Amino acid sequence: MARERKIDMVILGLLSHEDLSGYEIKKRIDGAISFFWKGSFGNIYPALKDMENSGMIIKNDTSVGGREKLTYHITKTGEETLRNWLKEEQASNELKYETLLKLFFGGAGSKEVAVRNIEVFEEQIENDLKILKTYCRNLEKNLDNEDHMYYYLTVSFGVDTYEAYLKWCAKAKRMLR
Repeated sequence: MARERKIDMVILGLLSHEDLSGYEIKKRIDGAISFFWKGSFGNIYPALKDMENSGMIIKNDTSVGGREKLTYHITKTGEETLRNWLKEEQASNELKYETLLKLFFGGAGSKEVAVRNIEVFEEQIENDLKILKTYCRNLEKNLDNEDHMYYYLTVSFGVDTYEAYLKWCAKAKRMLR
């Protein structure tokens, strides 16, 4: 592949488990994956077309309840591309938080505004942490399934990280008050 897009790897990873439509791919990304990766229809569909053209996936036209449904299936080439990407030792692990950007420039505002931005961030983290803990509890019941073990490791990373964020929020609010 001339230009590797990470969305391609997300799609190939999802298709390695089951055939999916573009809509179903978006739903999977918006589910558990959304805690660490985002995807839009605007980048999913062009990626699907490019991957189909390069032979990594094939499109299946099926009928469901009298309606045509397009699903995608990973090919041997796609499986090999995914395996090769998994073997790469280099990975981009970017962190982008607008809350931290606002805090970095917080001197141009007030401490009250900075504290409120932290509180909003904290509320979001608390809500997401509840969801992640639910995923963890459910996955812990099925760790003998190899895929579930990998999902669990990803989710437990999120739990540990979000708990650290909450600790930081408390510290930052104390300092600003």
